[in-house]
Amino acid sequence: MAQRTITGKVTSVADGSALPGVNVVVKGSTTGTSTDAGGNYSLAVPSGTITLIYSFIGLETQEITVGSGRSVVNVEMAESATELTQVVVTGYNQTQRKDVIGAITSIKSEKFKDIPVTGIDQALQGQASGVQISQSSGTPGGGISVRIRGNTSISASNRPLFIVDGVPVYDGPVSGRSFGGQEDNTLAIINPNDIESLEVLKDASAKAIYGSRGANGVVIITTKRGKNNKTSITADVQRGITDIVQRPRMLNATQLVELQREAVTNAGQDPSQQGLITGVTDGVDTDWVDAILRQGVLQQYQISAAGGNDRTRFYMSGNVRDEEGVQLNNRFTRYSGALNLDHKASNKLNVGANINMSISRNDRVKGDNFLDGVYSGAIKSLPFYAPYNEQGELYGPNSIGYAGFPNFNPVGQALLPRFTTHGLKILAGINADYELVRNLRFRTKFSMDYNNAEEDQYEPSGTAIGGFLAGVGGRGYGVYITSTSYTLINSNVLTYYLSLNDTHHFNALLGNEIIYSQGRASNVQGRLFPSDDFTYINSAGIVDAGGSGFSQNGLLSFFGEIKYDYKDRFLLGLTTRYDGSSRFGQNRRFGLFPSLSAGWRISQEKFMESVGFISELKLRGSYGFTGNERIGNFQFLGTWGSVTYNGATGVGPDNLSNPDLQWERTREANIGIDAAFWDGRFTVTADAYSNLTDNLLFAQPIPLTTGFGSIQGNVGSISNKGIELTLSSVNVDRAVRWTTDLNLTHNINKVVTLANQDTLFRGYSADGVGATNAVLEGQPLGTFWGLKFLGVDPATGDAIYEDINGDGRISPEDGQVIGNAQPILFGGFNNRVTYKGFDLGVFFQFMYGNKTLNFTNATLINAGADIQNNQHVNAWRRWKNPGDVTDIPRYELGNTYNNFHSSRFLEDGSYLRLKNVSLGYTLPARWVGKVKLSSVRVFASGTNLWTLTSYSGTDPEVSTLDGSTTAQGIDFFTLPQVKTMMLGVTVKF
Repeated sequence: MAQRTITGKVTSVADGSALPGVNVVVKGSTTGTSTDAGGNYSLAVPSGTITLIYSFIGLETQEITVGSGRSVVNVEMAESATELTQVVVTGYNQTQRKDVIGAITSIKSEKFKDIPVTGIDQALQGQASGVQISQSSGTPGGGISVRIRGNTSISASNRPLFIVDGVPVYDGPVSGRSFGGQEDNTLAIINPNDIESLEVLKDASAKAIYGSRGANGVVIITTKRGKNNKTSITADVQRGITDIVQRPRMLNATQLVELQREAVTNAGQDPSQQGLITGVTDGVDTDWVDAILRQGVLQQYQISAAGGNDRTRFYMSGNVRDEEGVQLNNRFTRYSGALNLDHKASNKLNVGANINMSISRNDRVKGDNFLDGVYSGAIKSLPFYAPYNEQGELYGPNSIGYAGFPNFNPVGQALLPRFTTHGLKILAGINADYELVRNLRFRTKFSMDYNNAEEDQYEPSGTAIGGFLAGVGGRGYGVYITSTSYTLINSNVLTYYLSLNDTHHFNALLGNEIIYSQGRASNVQGRLFPSDDFTYINSAGIVDAGGSGFSQNGLLSFFGEIKYDYKDRFLLGLTTRYDGSSRFGQNRRFGLFPSLSAGWRISQEKFMESVGFISELKLRGSYGFTGNERIGNFQFLGTWGSVTYNGATGVGPDNLSNPDLQWERTREANIGIDAAFWDGRFTVTADAYSNLTDNLLFAQPIPLTTGFGSIQGNVGSISNKGIELTLSSVNVDRAVRWTTDLNLTHNINKVVTLANQDTLFRGYSADGVGATNAVLEGQPLGTFWGLKFLGVDPATGDAIYEDINGDGRISPEDGQVIGNAQPILFGGFNNRVTYKGFDLGVFFQFMYGNKTLNFTNATLINAGADIQNNQHVNAWRRWKNPGDVTDIPRYELGNTYNNFHSSRFLEDGSYLRLKNVSLGYTLPARWVGKVKLSSVRVFASGTNLWTLTSYSGTDPEVSTLDGSTTAQGIDFFTLPQVKTMMLGVTVKF
């Protein structure tokens, strides 16, 4: 091939100085060189049009197309936007990374683009220090627990505030009916592929601008927008398969019959008289778990276009995601579209608009602690029964082969009901930005967050509710629920920038915001349908229940911020917000939330000039207050409701008024350090924080002589103290480029004070002690309560519990703290390697030191208290004969003592999970150019491929009571996470 020589010089755009060591490579080939000490280079290249890539650590990579008649290419390179000059969104403003004096973590979309996440909250898992994400189950579109710097509340929400393109979005469940503790997730309706970046605001300096809504942290989502270049079109196709990470190991029919016979015999009864006959009872052996699970299919398709000129820029996309769940009849489908427009109307006026709309269909199945749940029922069901008769028909409540309570047909429970939720979410906004005078700008924005859900549910006569439950009548049961909510937001912001002698720099912001939210809901239910061919409420013989409701709330806010820096060395910030909320009493409706922050860029001092390996060193600190107002509406009011007495209808008091009710307040102190070494090859960010939340929104006990047991008040306090560490390194930067990111978090949560010193019991009811969880002073939220299990008596096979009060018997008074669900350490570890056109990503996520309550084992290793459920293979370790040493008590029918709730069911929930592995290849430009394409990348991705844990359940990450603060970390027949194997291709035109 004919050759020619390209020469040139690479200089800095900032000061024109020569840049040595810059890599210059012909795109799609191995041909390349580096600039010399004077920034000069010379490179032999093929004749014709080529593309040269210029790259160097800390500088923005450039691609320049060189025509056949050009031989000299001089390049100016700017500081990389991914380093110190990276733009960080800080609320109603933005700043460069080097000027940030708050605790803010930025996550670019490249970090999660190959991970098949459903919602934007999933994309955060393991990516940022201080952010603890747990997916409550493997259900597609299911709930996600998000905690930033620990739990700050007992009764109010602990979820952070999510802001999408300036719009605070509703992030709770859309369904009006819980499915065994597992909620759905409205954030799953927003397409993560439209996200450009995520900013996590963690300290008061960063989030006090959000005042009464900032205590739980703030996540700012910025979606993709057009750029001033030619229009580019991108098509993404992804398709894969899913399966649960691990299947439970249950006894087969023969093993279970032997165990049941043993339990009955130990109780002094004849097992044959109860129909437990070896070789007869176990004539059928059904693997129920296998019967209700399948290999799911995940497919996603997206096409997007972006571009513009110096006046108008646009981004638009359309996406379809279809996720077939691993449980029969479980599916989540989403159709979404986005459009972002930016237009420069004049030199002073800019206008913009954005709309993001998603339509979803969620075909749900009952789960978790439902007796008639699908996965939960499959685990418990006796293998002596089959799902189908000899004619291939499902066994139902009226069939001879139907087991009946508590063993319903799990396959029928999956296939027969209809639990469909149709969701619609619209995020829309329009804004205008006008320069009033030089450096003084006014920005106004009107936005809306609209959510609608319709739930169409029918349980036919072949199901537990529609055909077995006596109160329903055995002829079907239907429910229809509708809910609509919307939030309207108007924000108006003035910003002013002033520079004096290039020494003193001021950036001021002043604004106000009005937020109004309204919600409506209705429901109706019917029963006694003529047949299962008529499944809607208008066919019901009896329509006997229904309801409707309306709610609204508003927030009026004024806020301001002043930032100052002296010679780019000393940084100061003052932020405050004044909020008034309709959710609080007239005496405490308004509150002030100030913060103060400071930073010192030590690396800018003259005495650091000789320390060449340190390119950035900054100390920063902040102190301030934030709030939490996320409770129900009207709780400060003395309300009345309808009552019926002796056939007459009237009104009666429902709730006592509290004009002094106010928001929870969190005092936050943070100190941090940011350091970069060797021109950014190694960076460190470390933070230490101490947060105290008081005035907890809590049901304050009052004397029952008032006619009420409690009043909504502000009682108690919770503290969170912790350390966060983020390390990033460029390990190799040659033909092979290898980067590493590691984040670690240690948080200590503690209940400091309550209304009184009485223990508050939460979670599930538990044999022998009352409840599985407790809230008490001096202990973290998520504390487990129970008896302390000391082992099994080798002589008798009975359980031994600690008698803490020494009264010679085991009673609820012997209950004590047996562990907690809070981890000692959690984080993520990400490696990325590129070589020529290949890229490899390996991402680990972990949690250490937390306990998980395997409450499933209270049923599956129940020591014979109940023989109507299948048992886990670990039951095979039970005590059988005197002298046996084991941790499983003897099986005896009806013996509840050996199955008291205790630390026997509490396990180490620590885990290390290979969250994602992705391998991609970008085809050479000379290949794709022949078919008029810009680039083509093919990749394979695997998620949740491997987990290292000592937990005996199927998945240590699950949590049955989705999003619970006081009863987190419980595994009670919860569907485990799914692993995904996926192939994809990205084509750019």
